Amino acid sequence: MITQIKGLHHVTSMARDAAENNHFFSKTLGLRRVKQTVNFDAPDVYHLYYGDEVGTPGTVMTHFPFPHIARGRPGVGEVGTTVFSVPEGSLGYWQERLAADRVGDLELSESFGEKRLSFRAPEGDALALVENAADARLPWTGNGVDAEHAIRGFHSASLRLRDGGATEELLKFMGYQNAESSGNIHRLIRPDGNPANSIDIEVLPDANRADLGAGSVHHIAFAVENRAAQLEVRKALLDTGYQVTPVIDRDYFWAIYFRTPGGVLFEIATNEPGFDRDEDTAHLGEALKLPKQHEHLRSTLEQTLQPLEEKEPA
Repeated sequence: MITQIKGLHHVTSMARDAAENNHFFSKTLGLRRVKQTVNFDAPDVYHLYYGDEVGTPGTVMTHFPFPHIARGRPGVGEVGTTVFSVPEGSLGYWQERLAADRVGDLELSESFGEKRLSFRAPEGDALALVENAADARLPWTGNGVDAEHAIRGFHSASLRLRDGGATEELLKFMGYQNAESSGNIHRLIRPDGNPANSIDIEVLPDANRADLGAGSVHHIAFAVENRAAQLEVRKALLDTGYQVTPVIDRDYFWAIYFRTPGGVLFEIATNEPGFDRDEDTAHLGEALKLPKQHEHLRSTLEQTLQPLEEKEPA
């Protein structure tokens, strides 16, 4: 069994409109944009990161905004809902805030004994807030949400699958343990991990396969402390028969990827070196940062990438 995985590292989704994406995650949800860079494989497309003050693993939602991408179609073989943790008693505040911003599909419910507010981002991302009195993480409060209500980071994520058996065995191999079930949803928890330590498997045997597009999760990343731990995990996965990529330098972490039995793309990402490797903490996410192999494109990209925020009138 793999013991090095700590919980979630980040979740990466697809989008279409970079400015709308930036507004929703930073202004509406109150997260900090900790990095604006570009897709390594498509440098004319942003890679935007939102999280807590420093982009702590387990808090970071990231997006690739492809300007002409079609809307995704929900289904099986993908991450279903990305869930954030908020303080106890704060869902009323969030319901009012999201309704005022005309956020769609707002629904209050209770799941696994936790109060939950589900909703969709403007481009269709399935998101939820769960009240968690035990979450002691310090929130980012620089975007207008006070500490009594602010998002602490991820709570969990759900995987929508036709058959959850093989993926459940994989998660157990990755150090997760059975927790509880509710209807067609089975929860697994990584003991002694970071606070983003839960994965829900939602079994939908008759559902269609998902189509990737705006509002879809591209991949879900799990955290390991460092490169040595990542290499140990890679070897264990290869020995078990998974096809795993070589280690890839993503500037702010090192990454490996593999496809799960249910079709979801998993990443194992290191907690090092972090988002402050090329920016002071006080100014994270303010400047466009480019991978060294794309630095020669800076003048072009600065002219062609969509502005993220409206300029103040003169």
